Amino acid sequence: MVSVINTVDTSHEDMIHDAQMDYYGTRLATCSSDRSVKIFDVKNGGQILIADLRGHEGPVWQVAWAHPMYGNILASCSYDRKVIIWKEENGTWEKTYEYTGHDSSVNSVCWAPHDLGLVLACGSSDGAISILTYTGDGPWEVKKISNAHTIGCNAVSWAPSVVPGSLVDQPSSQKPNYIKRFVSGGCDNLVKIWREEDGQWKEDQKLEAHSDWVRDVAWAPSIGLPTSTIASCSQDGRVYIWTSDDAATNCWNPKLLHKFNDVVWHVSWSITANILAVSGGDNKVTLWKESVDGQWACISDVNKGQGAVSTVTDGQLNEQ
Repeated sequence: MVSVINTVDTSHEDMIHDAQMDYYGTRLATCSSDRSVKIFDVKNGGQILIADLRGHEGPVWQVAWAHPMYGNILASCSYDRKVIIWKEENGTWEKTYEYTGHDSSVNSVCWAPHDLGLVLACGSSDGAISILTYTGDGPWEVKKISNAHTIGCNAVSWAPSVVPGSLVDQPSSQKPNYIKRFVSGGCDNLVKIWREEDGQWKEDQKLEAHSDWVRDVAWAPSIGLPTSTIASCSQDGRVYIWTSDDAATNCWNPKLLHKFNDVVWHVSWSITANILAVSGGDNKVTLWKESVDGQWACISDVNKGQGAVSTVTDGQLNEQ
């Protein structure tokens, strides 16, 4: 059973494109077509506006919190071709870095797992993906994957830093092996996996199943179990779950989660990777869980806007 526990009135003057909780679940960042990024304190069901960040000159598509070990840092990306990194110093939020290396709208930003450092991936409508790294001294270092997706990149999502299978294969005394990989989705209908080798980013795998633009991708969290899992969603109304059981062969198998009647905009995993949230053009958020026999079932859906909650029993939707 899913229930709506809090509704935040953001006072944005236009459509909200993204809303992200911080690591501790006490702060909410939102961004909108009104060109602003807002940060709210949402502790104990309250909502106090902490910051109203102005710096973008177009709709702001996405926000992403860095891990708190690096301080209070938020990244935002916009139609204005810019990525802005904001940092809180002594209670005040300020712009700490502005990246202007893309020729078109920047649609997605995602921080790497904290074990890999302060690293941000940015996907743009110019078809390129930028990797921004801050080592703590000097300027941000920029690496760019040009023409990652023809016509444009819509989404990026990092893989867990632990090597698949390391939980069972690796002696506990050994220092963990880290791996730098992320997944991207684009206007070429493709899902692509990228890997860093010797300081260079290379295409590791190309996953084909969608028949229209891939709108979002999400690599599932992992504690080092052998199976890697990615969710993707598309303009074609389909959500696929991709799994790879063998890192050596790098073979990925798609499974159709569901075919919706409208575009699917976003997919997002729970922290334990056993529940997938899906939101689409039908104005609903649905939650999906994998059963023991490997089948995915909708366990509930939340109607956005109305705050009503539905549950699923034997495949039938029941309004609560």
